[in-house]
Amino acid sequence: MGQLSGKVAIVTGASSGIGYAAAKLFAKEGAKIVATARRQGELDSLVAQIGQDGGEAVAIAGDVRDEQLALALVETAVGRFGGLDIAFNNAGSTGEAAPVPEIPVDAWREILDINLTSAFLGAKHQIPAMVARGGGSIIFTSTFVGHTAGFPGMGAYAASKAGLIGLMQVIAAEFGPKGIRANALLPGGTDTPMGRAATSTPEARAFVEGLHALKRLALPEEIARSALYLASDASSFTTGSALMADGGVSINRA
Repeated sequence: MGQLSGKVAIVTGASSGIGYAAAKLFAKEGAKIVATARRQGELDSLVAQIGQDGGEAVAIAGDVRDEQLALALVETAVGRFGGLDIAFNNAGSTGEAAPVPEIPVDAWREILDINLTSAFLGAKHQIPAMVARGGGSIIFTSTFVGHTAGFPGMGAYAASKAGLIGLMQVIAAEFGPKGIRANALLPGGTDTPMGRAATSTPEARAFVEGLHALKRLALPEEIARSALYLASDASSFTTGSALMADGGVSINRA
């Protein structure tokens, strides 16, 4: 019997990277999956793979900045699978790197909308469904950037991801009495398509690996296992937490 047997989970940003790995792992552990991302073809492949592995999933392509998508995901979870227990609000973007004075206002707003406002819209509709279910687990993918370290050129990204931690803490306080847990997952450097954009040369990859105490990048599956902990009853007394899964990048100085 899987750790998420009988549970229903929404996973955003599920077409690749951490979201893809988490959707597959959650399904393997018994959850029924409602997946979203922008790319329908990749989502179809994910659903097919989960089905081949004996799981059950449905996908809805769309832009997480669209509140109608957030509503449709919850309605699908409830209508297709009977309710909602887990939401992994994982979709995000680093945006273009630039010093703060050089960030165009439109670019700033875009990153905040993708990383922060989309998570708010998700939670806005996920929470009532979880209350009706008697509780649940909401997980936000944040980052150590803007929490334990400031990286030049990442002002909008850091601000948006730090904002997720504040949002998560308020949700945890507001809805803990209703049985809802809210936590943030803070990965370090991870070998994903988005991560590889920042490590596009052997020298850049070696530099980023060296920032971590473990001297390597994470595999998406490793971060997915930390998400599984927060999604499952193994973390039944964990809420309001910013969980580091960062390979020691926050504490490493050598």
